[in-house]
Amino acid sequence: MKMTIEVDCTPEEARRFMGLPDITPLNEHLVGEMQKRVDANISLLNPEDFLKNWLAMGQGAQEQFRRMMEGSMGGARPKE
Repeated sequence: MKMTIEVDCTPEEARRFMGLPDITPLNEHLVGEMQKRVDANISLLNPEDFLKNWLAMGQGAQEQFRRMMEGSMGGARPKE
């Protein structure tokens, strides 16, 4: 036997019915903090500054990647 029950209620009503806590204030606080951090770091989205930072890390990142790959091959170097 198959039975279907349809309940028409709002998310707030469902939350209360199931006894779940109201986390609206916590959610609003977290969203506010995220907005503050985005606003504080919006200058990082400047393409010119972003490219400068990315290129400055490029050489070091390439060397680190090479060392990681060598380490994963047991330190073996390709024959030249």
